[in-house]
Amino acid sequence: MSDALAPNTLSVSRAGFTATPLKGGRRFALQGRKAMLEGVAGAFGLAGTPDMLQSAVVGDCTLLRLAPQELFIITGDAGLPEAVTGYLASVPHSLVEVSERQIGWTLEGEKLRDTLAALSPLDLRERSFPVGMVTRTLFGKADGMVWRTAENTFHLEVWRSFGPYMSAMMDAAALDAVW
Repeated sequence: MSDALAPNTLSVSRAGFTATPLKGGRRFALQGRKAMLEGVAGAFGLAGTPDMLQSAVVGDCTLLRLAPQELFIITGDAGLPEAVTGYLASVPHSLVEVSERQIGWTLEGEKLRDTLAALSPLDLRERSFPVGMVTRTLFGKADGMVWRTAENTFHLEVWRSFGPYMSAMMDAAALDAVW
């Protein structure tokens, strides 16, 4: 990783807003038919696949349902549980590890919604975007994913090449939100 993408250079801290780069973990894009996705959810110990644009957390793994035939999976450094890889060995699917492609932040603060509103057209109020909801959207000119993890906390992911751009955009938007 180049120095330009070192996590400490991508932090944002303004009055009422912080963006803390996430370290470690692995990310997987899984695509397949409904029955396969249900089987994967079962292998994770879930009763079913998360609903569209919803998430499910199991231990250190998070399943994010971004499309009818897609799960985005974030795990700890160990990767996918053995029960999941064992199940996937027996069914048709597409599984791609995208850990090197992605970069993520934890976003917090009382100016969080104002900052994100400057970057994305999404309505991020609790009634429209409740805890657990996830979606893809544009942030300025960067394609990304946002997931509400708590009332005043979001998880943001973009492609690593957009990291410096997103960090600068969040910094500028957070500065504007203070006014």
